[in-house]
Amino acid sequence: MHRTVIVGGGAAGLELATRLGNQYGRDNRAAITLVERARTHLWKPLLHAVAAGAIDRSQHELNYLAQAHWHHFTYRFGEMTGLDRAAREIELGATHDEEGRVITPATRLGYDTLIMAVGSVTNDFGTPGAAEHAIPLETPDQAARFNRRLINACLRANAQEEPVRPGQLHVAIIGAGATGTELAAELHRTVRAVVAYGMDHIVPERDIRITLVEAAPRILPALPERIANETLRLLREMGVEVRTGTRVAEVREDGLVLADGSVMPSELIVWAAGVKGPDFLHELGGLETNRINQLVVEQTLRTTRDPAIFAIGDCAACPQPGRDQPVPPRAQAAHQMASHMVGQMERILGGRPLEPFVYRDFGSLVSLGEYSTVGTLMGGLLGRSFFVEGLFARLMYRSLYQMHLSALHGKAPTLWRNWLSLFSNRPAPTVKLH
Repeated sequence: MHRTVIVGGGAAGLELATRLGNQYGRDNRAAITLVERARTHLWKPLLHAVAAGAIDRSQHELNYLAQAHWHHFTYRFGEMTGLDRAAREIELGATHDEEGRVITPATRLGYDTLIMAVGSVTNDFGTPGAAEHAIPLETPDQAARFNRRLINACLRANAQEEPVRPGQLHVAIIGAGATGTELAAELHRTVRAVVAYGMDHIVPERDIRITLVEAAPRILPALPERIANETLRLLREMGVEVRTGTRVAEVREDGLVLADGSVMPSELIVWAAGVKGPDFLHELGGLETNRINQLVVEQTLRTTRDPAIFAIGDCAACPQPGRDQPVPPRAQAAHQMASHMVGQMERILGGRPLEPFVYRDFGSLVSLGEYSTVGTLMGGLLGRSFFVEGLFARLMYRSLYQMHLSALHGKAPTLWRNWLSLFSNRPAPTVKLH
């Protein structure tokens, strides 16, 4: 039986494991195994909402063990630590509980086809103090950690006898890409909602400041300029301070030191600037990587130095014909790569040649929470882009998440769950308060 091992249970890896399990695992045509170090899955574009307290992560998390049981693949709890290409085995490190007891021992897992889908991590570019004092938004635990720090900061400021100190309730978000921009908008609403629950010592207009810091000349540098300009206008209308062309030289416990030597007081700092492949990918088993640790692949998604190993999602540097830049690390690209890899596995099992992956850009959307959603959609006979905003853009943004859920559960179950949710809402705070 052909052994297919997928490492990484993010959007691309979990969608692929689910579809391959349904297609080949059900009747034992192939053994599909997903290796993941977390217990539950949360769609990564939701992390900013978890950090802001806009959603409860437990309502959106998916248990890997249950998903594997329902969709006929095997879930292996653990973290990949090495690769033996000659033996076609991956090495898994031991896992431990909070008391230090071993949960699963170190082991090796054989494969016939290996698919790397380990996503990306935050790139702090070696900025002094960033790792110690800034919280990245790579995992649900990190997002929840920032939310707890935010709530604790509000409780602390409300309980103290002295006035709120300069910078005490200031939030600095480093990086004005989609994650940082969406987080700034969500925080503007949720922090005020938290304070409204009886924190009379805090005056939002006086004490709370949210600053978005971007080294590039404009926010959303990877997206069309029209989206950036409209988003900037909306952020400034909210009262979010936006500082472009500003490089951070150091992150301290009490704020940022900028490249010009000035200091920006802030006791709550998020690093959302730049991504790279996880460090362990660098020269993993002799595989080719680029300068940001992504695995270099051919257009078929096969790695350049091993025909049995593929990479998809943010960890893959896949060329685009006629362009200097590889496929961008975006959710829609991960979804498309997972779908293409399903077809590649069918060709591998059937002994047929592989087909090249062609990325299709369907546009860009940026959600500013309840305030607005803006973006562009690609379409029409001439392939032109169309600017969208407001309710229609918000519905399109939500449809991206529904597409992900449909890939994991099927269209009919997703529609059924959405219908049931209309009748299951209970009175609750508008933000998470713990």
